Amino acid sequence: MNQVIETYNNLTGSFGAPIAALAIIIIGWFVAGILKKVVKNLIKKSGVDDSLSSKKVNFADVIAKLLYYLVMIFVFMLALNKLGMTSVLEPVKGLLDGFLGYIPNIIGAGLVAYIGYMLATIVSELVGLSGDTIQKFAPKLRLPENIDLVDILKKVVFIFIFIPLLISALNILNISSVSEPASEMLQSFFSAIPKVLVATIIMIIFVVGGRFLSELLKDLLDSLNLNQVMQKSGLTAVTGKTNIERLIANIVYAFIILFGLVTAIEKLEFTKLSEMMNTVIELGGNILFGLVILAIGNWVANVASKNFLKSDDNPFVANIIKVAILAIFLAIGLRRMGIADDIINLAFGITLGAVALTVVLAFGLGGREAAGKQMTKILDKFNKK
Repeated sequence: MNQVIETYNNLTGSFGAPIAALAIIIIGWFVAGILKKVVKNLIKKSGVDDSLSSKKVNFADVIAKLLYYLVMIFVFMLALNKLGMTSVLEPVKGLLDGFLGYIPNIIGAGLVAYIGYMLATIVSELVGLSGDTIQKFAPKLRLPENIDLVDILKKVVFIFIFIPLLISALNILNISSVSEPASEMLQSFFSAIPKVLVATIIMIIFVVGGRFLSELLKDLLDSLNLNQVMQKSGLTAVTGKTNIERLIANIVYAFIILFGLVTAIEKLEFTKLSEMMNTVIELGGNILFGLVILAIGNWVANVASKNFLKSDDNPFVANIIKVAILAIFLAIGLRRMGIADDIINLAFGITLGAVALTVVLAFGLGGREAAGKQMTKILDKFNKK
């Protein structure tokens, strides 16, 4: 009798553990399936699925399947433990413990990121409510009509609020390879904000002030009737149909903007760029001054030539005078522009040499008769005096 009882106990002990494990798997599978459906329906009803899903990925399905697989892992671990296979469970338990320990970090990071997104959205929308007031500044700044200033400000505000909170969420996840460089970049960015604001204010002041000064200068030149003065002085041959008042005002405005740009760049501590801009301004000033000298030289040459022709009808000498004056002012203008002195001296010498050679050839070769007549006129003029 005892042997029968012992045999029965052995049989029930041998089959009891597998049966219990099988029951655990069946019940767990049933519970996991129910949880999967419940979670999927809750996510779809909450509306989160519509905002986070895409054409290829359904957010509700992903979360429901993830929960289903987690529950089934627990079920299989319980079943294996019931069968006494504890050694098999050690790696899985370590992996699962690490994942479960990381879940609070994931939830915390998700909450911080979501709060940051909502806060950034709310503040940016509040900025959008004052859109009419902000958009009024666009014509004053002479911005293109297709630029939506309100939309730009909304995006800037959103980025300024959301990015720091997103980096905080990454810090909660303890992903140092991502969060540390992002934090350093954010710190550098925020440390540069005061410099950027100062540079922006400087540029706004120079733009507005430059526009005001250029318009004031234009009105002043208009009151002086500069265009009429240019016509009476014979400088229209140099300027043509150009409105000299507007041209001078635009040049002054351009230089004011350049000075403002250099000042703003210096505030941003872009040393190399600042040096380059200073060089450009210096060269631009030299070239502009050289062009002014050339224009004056052209005017002086024309006036001298015309006055000589009025007093003495001698085009040959008048042209020589004109060329000589142009050559002198050309040399001065090119030197002011900073072009190599040796080249200028050589060109000046060649020009004067060419004029002298022309005169010599005129007297010495086939133009002797014409040159003789010119010389006779000159001598007669001196004899009359």
